[in-house]
Amino acid sequence: MGETSLKATGWARSFPVTAGVRASRRWTREHLDSLEWTSEVPETVDAILLTVSELVTNAHIHAHSSARLVLTWDSRCLQVSVSDSSDHLPAPRAPDEERPSGRGLAIVEAIADEWETHARAHGKTVSACFHPPGRPDPRTVEAHPRAPSSTGGRRVPDRSSLPGHPVAGPRRRR
Repeated sequence: MGETSLKATGWARSFPVTAGVRASRRWTREHLDSLEWTSEVPETVDAILLTVSELVTNAHIHAHSSARLVLTWDSRCLQVSVSDSSDHLPAPRAPDEERPSGRGLAIVEAIADEWETHARAHGKTVSACFHPPGRPDPRTVEAHPRAPSSTGGRRVPDRSSLPGHPVAGPRRRR
């Protein structure tokens, strides 16, 4: 393969409203095991599993839809994408102490390296990207900045350079 070639591995499965969240975490963990992530980067695995839980839960609760989960690994980013049948694009909102919900996207925003939403013909897809520690973070490459999509996509800024951020340099998960 030439230097510009890219090899990707991916898996896809649909999870019904009736029993999808727990099954989606278990299914995701099995695939992360096959990539040897559970032993090499357990803190990233925890962040991915939490993201899967939040996105599948959102598809079930807010879209009243099954969740179609796709995992894609291209050696730079593990992409977690969840599609549902609602055309309503989500947006993070401030948590309300009176309501038990409304924190899912804030959690995803805090733990994913990037996340975005895309409208589709019959619904939407919410995706989160995870760069394993020790690999170059493409967000730091100025020559190829990633622009948000015109359909509501969003790129999460690198918070490590913000004043008061406890981590200097590449982003690390706790």
